Amino acid sequence: MISTNDVKPGVALNLPEGLFTVTDYQHVKPGKGKAFVRMKLKNVKTGAVIDRTYRAGESLPQARIDRRDFTFLYKDDLGFNVMDGETYEQMPLDSVLVGEAAGFLSDGMTIRIALFEGTPVDLELPASVELEVTYAEPGVKGDRVSGATKPVTLSTGLVVQVPLFVEQGDILKIDTRTGDYITRAT
Repeated sequence: MISTNDVKPGVALNLPEGLFTVTDYQHVKPGKGKAFVRMKLKNVKTGAVIDRTYRAGESLPQARIDRRDFTFLYKDDLGFNVMDGETYEQMPLDSVLVGEAAGFLSDGMTIRIALFEGTPVDLELPASVELEVTYAEPGVKGDRVSGATKPVTLSTGLVVQVPLFVEQGDILKIDTRTGDYITRAT
């Protein structure tokens, strides 16, 4: 149990409705009456955000989230397979949990997975990844307008807009938060 006075953004709560993380926290002390706490809670499984108000000092059930580094091994029909970096145990991840992160996962990549009671609930990618360009149309001579871009396909199947000078076989650095091209890797 954790007091509402000790709650801060990022704390996980195991409420009767499910597992939630605190995204916003506001302690309110009105001129009259008792203080209260207003929170925005994000459901870990569905991503839905709800607003809740609690009395100051009220106890809430805190969830213990274990974050560990895993190595991405491969993708098959059952999902995405990862290996624990400490115990070397393999575990499949559901495609729903991985979601849009699938476009950034490459073999041997280290990712951080949040576990609640041994069940994966969240996936954290590094800030940027380096991926190879598998298909790129050549830039047309005379088509060198400043800031012009073209779509390329990366080794994971992800399609990204890049500058015209990028060619097939180049290694690119991609921002995992936005999916944008950062630079060519050397």
